[in-house]
Amino acid sequence: MPLIVQKYGGTSVGDLERIASVARRVTARKDEGNDMVVVVSAMAGETDRLLELAKKINPVPNEREMDVLVSTGEQVTMALLAITLESMGHKAKSYCGWQIPLHTDSSFGGARIADVKKEAILTDLQDGRIVIVAGFQGVDDDGNITTLGRGGSDTSAVAVAAALKADWCEIFTDVDGVYTTDPNITSKAKKIKAIAYEEMLEMASLGAKVLNIRAVEFAMRHRVPFVVRSSFNDNEGTLVTEENSEMEKESVSAVTCNMKEAKITLSGVADKPGVASQIFAPLAAANIVVDMIIQNTSADGKTDITFTVPDADLAKAMEICQDIKKKLGASDLAGCNDIAKVSIIGLGMRSHAGVASTMFTALAGEGINIQMISTSEIKISCVIQKKYAELAVRILHDTFELGKARS
Repeated sequence: MPLIVQKYGGTSVGDLERIASVARRVTARKDEGNDMVVVVSAMAGETDRLLELAKKINPVPNEREMDVLVSTGEQVTMALLAITLESMGHKAKSYCGWQIPLHTDSSFGGARIADVKKEAILTDLQDGRIVIVAGFQGVDDDGNITTLGRGGSDTSAVAVAAALKADWCEIFTDVDGVYTTDPNITSKAKKIKAIAYEEMLEMASLGAKVLNIRAVEFAMRHRVPFVVRSSFNDNEGTLVTEENSEMEKESVSAVTCNMKEAKITLSGVADKPGVASQIFAPLAAANIVVDMIIQNTSADGKTDITFTVPDADLAKAMEICQDIKKKLGASDLAGCNDIAKVSIIGLGMRSHAGVASTMFTALAGEGINIQMISTSEIKISCVIQKKYAELAVRILHDTFELGKARS
């Protein structure tokens, strides 16, 4: 029998009525002759509620205990779905991450998956059961409950699909696919029928919220094709898969915008070997992700280094950089979060000339100043003032005619 892994996000299981709707969708696929494994998130808002409860007790709670706490959200959902399925006449069995087990490292709050055992799931499938798995959670070598970080249920679903060698993986969410840009910014946004792992990975890393970046990384590494669909309709979704020649016909496939960025500048740093390491090693040790980096060296042998970090980490990063400033004898330290990163992505950039020039000209035409630029083989990102972010997205979407792109 074909094996399908489905994942349902928090809005899809937000209340008992929606859980019943998910159950009907699952049983319909089961009745078609498929083996079914369902990965679920916590009900919408539940993880945030649990986090707030803990922070009322301690603003900086113990990370291990936080994982124990927030993992209960998925446990509630999986049990309710199993109960619903059985009330509809289908055999079902639910599993917490530690029961499978889904092994991870011990990075509480952001654990990475090491392996997924499949024997228990396969036994239940052979017995005709629908298997429900709690997303977002696992267990480390010491038996501690771990969580995979925000959006971790996507990663759980892809990992389970890879371990089971599933025939199909479906990620159900509150949108019906991947769009050329955020439809809330422009009504001209079009749904993409198929997108390559590499493009989706860039989109996820550059601000597109439809998929968790680690889920895309895992899918690309293990070559797990999956579809992003809505749980609220039967519309065709977006297939995320290996690239093909058709995907390179368009120079640009999508525009993304990330307004949760911050910028830090260390001025007057000595221009000598080892300085960059002294700046970025402490930030890495604090698990602060540094994205774009620009270094400008003046005639007097001093260097200004500017880099971006997530907005949520700005205060922490500035505190660390104060110590770095003193150690390096830098003349100034400045940080701000009044920026946004606007990016264009497309496999076709490999073979289409003039894409960067077109992007820069379009932004200049609207009086939008570019503060920083970074590129890869299939993307170009510009840091601009936050107030121009949505305008920039609309201009670039029109400039590259994404309203007419593959749909």
